[in-house]
Amino acid sequence: MKLKEWLTKLRLEKDMTQDDVAKNADIPRTTYSSIEQGRRRPSVENAMRIASVLDFEWTLFFENERRELTHKKEVSK
Repeated sequence: MKLKEWLTKLRLEKDMTQDDVAKNADIPRTTYSSIEQGRRRPSVENAMRIASVLDFEWTLFFENERRELTHKKEVSK
């Protein structure tokens, strides 16, 4: 599942708007919206803030990226 899919699903399961998450995470709504839509990667600080609001492990933001990097290294060997 892509970032925007699981993040949106999680937010909706919590019955929150993008504005709700952004306000509770103390980040601009436009920043949160860009992250949720996959147009922007969160900083570690913003990942921790969003994860705290939506109650998930903040490292999930970076797990797919780590898998892709590992796969690219294996393919290039």
